[in-house]
Amino acid sequence: MKGQTYIILALIFAVIVAIFAVINVDPVEVNFLFGTGDAPLILVILVSVLMGGIITGSVGIVRLIRLQREIRGLKQENTQLKETNQHDGVENREEQGEPLSASKIGQSSNE
Repeated sequence: MKGQTYIILALIFAVIVAIFAVINVDPVEVNFLFGTGDAPLILVILVSVLMGGIITGSVGIVRLIRLQREIRGLKQENTQLKETNQHDGVENREEQGEPLSASKIGQSSNE
């Protein structure tokens, strides 16, 4: 449901930008770092929106990759801690002289 909302909002935004760009078709002077040039305002608007979307998307993808790496590392750490705790639990029961029944071993792995 959340994804559909984002798609609908993106489409509405795209339609608004397209209408705004089509209304503004007059040629304008564009100052680049290395010179100036004339371009239709519609192209300036569309290229600016496209570049903003690409930059925003790139930042989002980098953040997503970092979070996925962090999740993977935390899952590995969690698995190692569970294995260590299970192993320590079995050793502690043996030291206390408790018999290890199948039901107790099953309970410790389910916790």
